[in-house]
Amino acid sequence: MKLTTKLMALTAIVSASSASAVELEVMHWWTSGGEAAAVAKFAEAWDATGNTWVDGAIAGGGDTARPIMVSRIIGGDPPAAFQFNHGRQAEELIEAGLLLDLTDVAEAEGWADIVNPSNLLDACTVDGRIYCAPVNIHSWQWMWLSNGAYEKAGVPVPTSWTEFAASADALVAAGITPLAMGGQSWQQNGAFGVMSVALAGTDAWLAVNRDKNAEVAGGPEYARVFEAFGAARELSAGLNVQDWNQATAAVINDTAGAQIMGDWAQGEFAVAGEVAGEDYSCLPGLGEVAVLSTGGDAFYFPVVDDAEITAAQKELAALLLSPPVQVSFNSAKGSLPIRGDVDLTTVNECTQKGLDLLAAGNLLPDGAALLSPDTVTQLNDLMTEFWNTPSMTPAEVQEQYAAIIADAD
Repeated sequence: MKLTTKLMALTAIVSASSASAVELEVMHWWTSGGEAAAVAKFAEAWDATGNTWVDGAIAGGGDTARPIMVSRIIGGDPPAAFQFNHGRQAEELIEAGLLLDLTDVAEAEGWADIVNPSNLLDACTVDGRIYCAPVNIHSWQWMWLSNGAYEKAGVPVPTSWTEFAASADALVAAGITPLAMGGQSWQQNGAFGVMSVALAGTDAWLAVNRDKNAEVAGGPEYARVFEAFGAARELSAGLNVQDWNQATAAVINDTAGAQIMGDWAQGEFAVAGEVAGEDYSCLPGLGEVAVLSTGGDAFYFPVVDDAEITAAQKELAALLLSPPVQVSFNSAKGSLPIRGDVDLTTVNECTQKGLDLLAAGNLLPDGAALLSPDTVTQLNDLMTEFWNTPSMTPAEVQEQYAAIIADAD
């Protein structure tokens, strides 16, 4: 087995070695074309150590996958590892003592020095102990635009949300749906969050999401966002798709002008052979605010009564953050690596925009790191109700939104 010097030292910390081949079942919800290509990089790296990655992909996204994963864990049949987002999703599992403490791995590998921004490691830390391995930086703060659709419509590719809204009539006249939106509630609530940052501003967004300020949520800054969200609902009419990658495909196929979606959409563009700056364009902060949110994915490892499996879990955790794996995975995923000491000279112009914002410190925490899963579920339900109920006015949904924020934890 190929182990780095640090990993060899690490195996001395734990009571057993994974010198013999170990199969680890890894559960995740990366099932689209771009996502599958990315997770294959993890599998290839793990298999190259002489161990075996047993893929436990669950279709349907995180809302479908998380309950299944939790059920497996509390039911006594846990996988060896599983993907969650950065944030508060694993709090109860950690409190119940069901997840492996990775502090020794983090210290041996120097994660405190390499994970950037540091809040990603903070999101893995409870009472001073580290329980997950962050693997990427994903940001919701993007709009992706089809250059071909705008060429067909005979208008320039927009450089802001304001210009996009103004271009909608030309797209419709050319038979193109202006805004691609899937039918899942997390997509609609996620797009609303992006619009909130862009149109209400970062201070108002932090007041609502971090400080739980219901007055701001019900005030004039957010009224502008809800009016724009209502307009966005109209701009998506005519495109009936469910999954986020189906909406991305409409942009790739030039049947939709744009999509508000996280940078994981780049994996779909890459699989389709699309080139950033030529076939598609990207607007961080909808072109209104130069900012990047720092969400993403992390892997957790359930506690098991098997020293060999435990040692292999810790080896895998270290491998996921190693430089070559960080480069190969994130290049395929469309995300940014969580370590700044890797060579990214070959990234495309959209990824470079993200790196520039990261370097400049133009960052916001991810909303999921500030709001409890229960609050996020309530907001998902509210936004999808609004999106699918044309008679519901922006003022009505804002009133209900402010009430949820008032009770948020």
